[in-house]
Amino acid sequence: MTLTELRYVTVLAKVQHFGRAAEQCNVSQPTLSIAVKKLESELGVEIFERTKSLVRPTPVGEKIVQQSRRVLEESAVIKDLATLGKDQLSAPLHVGAIFTIGPYLFPSFIPKLQNNAPDMPLIIEEGYTSSLRHRLRKCEVDVIIVALPFNESDVVVQPLFEEPFMAIVPKEHPLANHSEVSPEQINAENVLLLGDGHCFRDQVIEALPAIGKNSNGSAPIRTVAEGSSLETLCYMVASGLGITVLPKSATQVSSFKATNLLAIPFSGNGPKRTTALAWRASFPRHQAIDALRKAILTSDPKLPD
Repeated sequence: MTLTELRYVTVLAKVQHFGRAAEQCNVSQPTLSIAVKKLESELGVEIFERTKSLVRPTPVGEKIVQQSRRVLEESAVIKDLATLGKDQLSAPLHVGAIFTIGPYLFPSFIPKLQNNAPDMPLIIEEGYTSSLRHRLRKCEVDVIIVALPFNESDVVVQPLFEEPFMAIVPKEHPLANHSEVSPEQINAENVLLLGDGHCFRDQVIEALPAIGKNSNGSAPIRTVAEGSSLETLCYMVASGLGITVLPKSATQVSSFKATNLLAIPFSGNGPKRTTALAWRASFPRHQAIDALRKAILTSDPKLPD
């Protein structure tokens, strides 16, 4: 049984004449007749009732013709999918990013990606690393933007760029007079952190393990309720509740520049994070991944190639 034979059957059922059916199928009448007879022999039933003036499906033939139409329709879908696969920049790309990256990276690279791949609709979402990991595995997102380390079986992880952390203080804070600060200088400060579940909180604690651990207990780590944002930390710092640490990208946006806060770099080889793309190894649209990566790395001249 072949798709060609099924096509002959559906056309013959429609025109009810071997000659006209052969003409529509661009084959000779004997070729079509032999193919239909071969299919009937394979199935062990007569699909058509033949008379001198008419060819029409038998009762069981009607069911076979209907099913043949469905099979041919589904095969056409497969061809469409294959065509779509050849043009990897025409289907939607679903991109996820962690909360501390998405709001600052999306606005910079989306216009460039839309310019470079105008026929590729972009669907974006933000989430925790854990939830994005789960959605990537379930094929609910195509690619995610996360901070390293990120390990998952059958997932490709490609580092993009390193981003330094910045100490955030009010302009009237004693540290505001410094052009750079050392980790030791902020150990005695009330350091405001995101709540549990944010990987950026863990990265700050890992990079600055001594914060909030001075022996007199005067500088406990203060954390914001789970689900808080980096913007909330800035509001708390501006209110005099302490200082905080942000990725540099969060200090480049207009909302931060409008505050009464200063972003001070760390001295020497200060704390930083590495931003990366992650996608399933089986994801076939490599051109879409390349386009996304290029848009990210060219959206900000400060980012390395």
